[in-house]
Amino acid sequence: MTNDLSDVRFLTVAEVADMMRVSKMTVYRMVHSGDLPAIRFGRSFRVPETAVAAAIETPASHTRSEAPGA
Repeated sequence: MTNDLSDVRFLTVAEVADMMRVSKMTVYRMVHSGDLPAIRFGRSFRVPETAVAAAIETPASHTRSEAPGA
């Protein structure tokens, strides 16, 4: 089984922020927390477009665990 990266479209943090209508800092937080998969390219991150689409389709209640006692 091979991974053909030529079929994967990677987006910048700014592009992801525009698509999700959030700030770039929110995207960085999602990447660092593991809620949004990304690869590091030099000093920047690239996010697979499919991961962004999945994050948009997933309700917010499923992406974060509730705070204790809530």
